[in-house]
Amino acid sequence: MPDPEYIPAGDRNQEPRSARNLATVVYILQALSFFVGGITALAGVVINYIKMDDVRGTWLEPHFRWQIRTFWIGLLWTVIGIMTTMLIIGWLILLAIAIWVIYRVVMGALALNEGRTPS
Repeated sequence: MPDPEYIPAGDRNQEPRSARNLATVVYILQALSFFVGGITALAGVVINYIKMDDVRGTWLEPHFRWQIRTFWIGLLWTVIGIMTTMLIIGWLILLAIAIWVIYRVVMGALALNEGRTPS
């Protein structure tokens, strides 16, 4: 009877092609969130959490973590920005977080396309 936890050495760190495609989809969902009010970013982070175990230990894991951090930090600062829009600083926070999220999505997608981890 084969050991159910046995994984051949050559297969341990190979990412499934579908996981790379999912990372691409999440970057697209994050980019689309600017046009549809953020709901697509929520869908993307749900995908990240559901599929995190599938990419654990592969070079795609940092992409999933990057995407999750982009979502939560972006959400936090967006809420802070919205709460402070009556003060001028809120508008500046919203502008800054929009630029930051765009940067993270673009840099992450470029790194994924080049087969490296985001930085």
